[in-house]
Amino acid sequence: MRGAAGPGMSAFTSPNRFSRLIHLDSCRRPLPTSFRCPPLYSPNPPASSSALGLRRILRFTRPPSPRVFSASAAELPANTSMEVVKAALKHCSAQPGSVALRVRQKSYSYAQLISSARIICNLLCTGDLNNSCTGSMNGVSSIPVGVIGEGKSLDGARIGIVAKPSAEFVAGVFATWLGGGVAVPLAVSYPEAELLHVMNDSDVSVILSTEEHQELMKNVAAKCGAQFSLIPDVLSITSDINSHDKVEMGEVDFEEWRKEIEDSKAIGGDDNALIVYTSGTTGKPKGVVHTHKGITAQVKILTEAWEYSSSDQFLHCLPLHHVHGLFNALLAPLYAGSVVEFMPKFSVRGIWERWRESFPKDGTKVDTAITVFTGMCGSSALPYPLMKQWESITGHRLLERYGMTEFVMALSNPLLGTRKGGTVGKPLPHVQVRILAENDNGTDSLGVGELCVRSPSLFKEYWKQPEVTKESFVDGGFFKTGDTVKVDEDGYYIILGRSSADIMKVGGYKLSALEIESVILEHPVVSECSVLGIPDKDYGEAVCAIIVPEAGAKRETESRPALSLEELRIWSKDKLAPYKIPTRLLLWDSLPRNAMGKVNKKELKKLLE
Repeated sequence: MRGAAGPGMSAFTSPNRFSRLIHLDSCRRPLPTSFRCPPLYSPNPPASSSALGLRRILRFTRPPSPRVFSASAAELPANTSMEVVKAALKHCSAQPGSVALRVRQKSYSYAQLISSARIICNLLCTGDLNNSCTGSMNGVSSIPVGVIGEGKSLDGARIGIVAKPSAEFVAGVFATWLGGGVAVPLAVSYPEAELLHVMNDSDVSVILSTEEHQELMKNVAAKCGAQFSLIPDVLSITSDINSHDKVEMGEVDFEEWRKEIEDSKAIGGDDNALIVYTSGTTGKPKGVVHTHKGITAQVKILTEAWEYSSSDQFLHCLPLHHVHGLFNALLAPLYAGSVVEFMPKFSVRGIWERWRESFPKDGTKVDTAITVFTGMCGSSALPYPLMKQWESITGHRLLERYGMTEFVMALSNPLLGTRKGGTVGKPLPHVQVRILAENDNGTDSLGVGELCVRSPSLFKEYWKQPEVTKESFVDGGFFKTGDTVKVDEDGYYIILGRSSADIMKVGGYKLSALEIESVILEHPVVSECSVLGIPDKDYGEAVCAIIVPEAGAKRETESRPALSLEELRIWSKDKLAPYKIPTRLLLWDSLPRNAMGKVNKKELKKLLE
């Protein structure tokens, strides 16, 4: 039993909880990322759940396994390469056959992931990419017994990996690391032109793909001079997704595998391990290089701060070319020994039904059911009205946090303790922050300015862009995030918006678009909203609101809009200062968004030119 939780959170009186993380990404509409609730039984999802637009990932905890916590983030080993892979081998040693992944009614053990990764690694290192993985159902007979990589190394070669969330994707990443290569996750949603940009920019030499993307990726590989290969299928344990989490395995010396990796001198903590491309909101996507040491630091920070454990189960609906889907919901859980279940496609009904599968059919023994443990929100600021709407439905407060591709996670409200709505909490363990004023001088603790971050998980560089990398840092090794923040009286950080897109200069005032959006979203006619500054000859910039009306918004006549500028200004008078009230209003059917659900204000401004 755990002690009393903070405001908006229940104390845990039962060891039975289908834990962690419905992590759904928030945007400027009702769309939180994850939630934390007590056991709940109902034949139907809450009526308001569809209105909240649930997205992305769930973290659960199932009994009877003991909670096993990883070492403190402060305890970084001297050789910090491939710590997630080594942790997976430790899980194999402790509990042979433990499930690591579930995908489409199939379960995959940690041992099978490592086995497949070794096979793929050997194929990559020897150049024998036309072979395929075959073996018996439990995967033991397919485990290679030779030296990893056949004694050869990829020497930092970039390996592009394109696959839907799957065991094959994870095995491909692990294989790349085992061979001394750099994994470059590619978005399955990228158009060909963007795929070519990423692959040419990162100098990808090999593309690993699953069968559904074979035709597109063969063509792309040919155009950029890369070698193409299908990822060999990873053998599954069972087709029953709710079966027991342990299976019988053959006599495998997992410790010997781990020692082989530990003793390897070919890969060091400072070596490149991962290149993740930014969403390109401020220009062409940049390759963000993460080292093995940085990845280790981040997964340890997350498992320490959010108490990931071997009891946890994650329902994962996030893209894997983004750090949120890679670190928060995959690498950190696997490091902790959790189970990650990939959901092929997000839907509110699908998540609800998956949750309900744990409940007894007669609904009488709810204490044995899975319960949602933690609810998080991220990717963009969660408007206060939406947070309150979530609380009114679930009775729990979302855990808001803040991260970027360059350092993954830096700020978070506490897992246990006071969560302050409208803030992203305080720095995570071992993360340092400072606020930079416009004149590049640090402000006092209650000042307003650009957030700068220094963390052991900080990226190494922008790939092939040394000048851009240099310009992104200030003295002391602090990275300039480009986000404007302020700190409240309790030391909680409030994101005011992107300095380049969300901070407007109107008649001498510096305004936060996010603050104005949060207010406008309270209007009963408004479903979605985005605010930005547009050029104005008198005031420098004018406040422009782009609104998507509620589907049922009534109009007196067909020619009358659902909401007029005059109506919005009158409604806003007692809610916003006069200079914050929009002077331009546009009503659209939808807002342009990227793969993570963020409104793309760069595209918005182009459309308004």
